[in-house]
Parts: sequence; C-alpha cells; structure tokens
Amino acid sequence: MRRTGVIALGLVGVLFLAGTAVFYSKYRQSKSDYQQLTAQEEETRNRYGQAINEISTIQDSLNAIVLGETPLAAGGQQAEVQVPPTSREQVLGRIATLKAGLERTKVRIEELDSRLKEEGIRIAGLRRMIGGLKNTVATKEEQIAMLNTQVDSLHTQVAGLSADVETKQQEITTQQQEITDKQHELATIFYTMGKKKELVKSGVVVAQGGVLGVGKTLKPSGQVNESAFTALDTDQETVIRIPAGKAQVLSPQPVSSYSLTAIGKDMVELHILDAKEFRKVRHLVILMT
Repeated sequence: MRRTGVIALGLVGVLFLAGTAVFYSKYRQSKSDYQQLTAQEEETRNRYGQAINEISTIQDSLNAIVLGETPLAAGGQQAEVQVPPTSREQVLGRIATLKAGLERTKVRIEELDSRLKEEGIRIAGLRRMIGGLKNTVATKEEQIAMLNTQVDSLHTQVAGLSADVETKQQEITTQQQEITDKQHELATIFYTMGKKKELVKSGVVVAQGGVLGVGKTLKPSGQVNESAFTALDTDQETVIRIPAGKAQVLSPQPVSSYSLTAIGKDMVELHILDAKEFRKVRHLVILMT
C-alpha cells in the first residue's frame, strides 16, 4: 500500500517536472518571440521615422521649386537669379534649373518608394504621402511645361513686335530724313554777286528804262543760271561777306529782312535778320560797286 502510494507520488512528481519543463520551454520561446517582435517593431518604427523625415525633406524640396520671380533649386538650396523679363535665354535657363530640381526630386521619391517596397513597409499613411508627393511633382511638371509654352509664345510675339518696331523705326528715320531734307531745302537760298558788267554778261540781270542808254535800271532777269549762284543754308549761316566798298541788293527780298554793313574799306557784310521773310525770294542778286 505504501509502496503504491510512493510510486503514485513519484509519477505525479515526474509529471509535474515534465509539465514544468514544457511550460518553461514555452515561456522561453514566448519570451524570445516577444523580444524578436519588439526588435522588429522598433526597427519598423525607426524605418517609419526615417521615411517620414525623408518625405518631409522631399516635400520641402518641392515647395522650394517656386514658379515665381525668384527661382529656388531643389534640395533646399536657394539660387537667387535676377531674370530680366526681356531676356528669353535667361528665362529658359531659369526654367531649366527648375526642371532639373524637379527631376532630382522625382528620383528621390522613386528611390524611397522602391526601398519601402523592398523592406516590406506597407503602411497606408506612407503610401498616401508618397502618392501626394508624386501628384505634386506631376503638377509642377505641368506648370513648367506651361511656362515653356508661354515663353515660346512670348518669343514669337516679341519677334513680331521687334520686326514691327524695326519697320517703324526705319519709317521714322526715313520721315525724319525727309523732314530734314525738306527743311534744308526750305532754308536754302541761292546768291550771286558781281559788278554790273559781270551780272549783265551772265544774264542774271538786265538793264531796263532810261533814255538813250542813260539812267537804265538793273533788274533780275528771271532767268536763273544755276552755275552762277551759290547755295546758302540760312538755318546755318546768316552772313554773306561781299568784297566791295559798297553793295546793293537787286533782288526783291524784303528790306526789313536784312541789313548791309560796311566793315572796312573793301568789305561789306549782308546780315540776314529774318530768315523766314528773307528766303521767300529764293535767289539773291548783289551788285558790287
């Protein structure tokens, strides 16, 4: 009886020890699994944090690609460039800088997306954030494409306007030259001077009236021999020097429009006082005595 009890008690002890061993083994396995799970969770949390930080950096880069007057390069590096609105080459250079920054950002997004897929991180929030980044990139690309189109359109318009301006400038230059020529023509008179015999011989004047050849009056003949006259621009010159002791104007210029002044024994100066009135008669004939 006692022997049987001892055996039973021994069996119970063996079973208890076996159960304890199995339970302890399961406990250690659970502890190992828990530690592994904790490590994996920590690693996932770190990767998630890194992904969030990188997404934030990429978003900052996208925000820095400003399609305004002060272009910024991607990656947070500001590139302040003064772009004159009339310089097509500098505007295109600015657009190229923006496009290059956008391409670098696209590469970073794709690298991040591929790495997360390889690491098996499929957190919905991260996928949405990456999708948002891709949408932002697509929007920026559309805006840059529109800028290129606008620059091409403006270049065409500017080229047309430049041609119009050049044509207008040529027309204005031609008109100004015509006005200058016309003014020069209006301001120019023709004069001749000489003794009585010289003027009569050249046909510039004729002797009229008088009795028996006495008391004849010299008058312009009205027949102009251009080779006998000298041109004078009255806008530029208003004095004619006459190498004679005395001089007389035979042509019908208004007397009030000029004056004759002796400046020496053998020199007289004709001063034009009112050029507009004086040049109403285009040909001036001066008799030297």
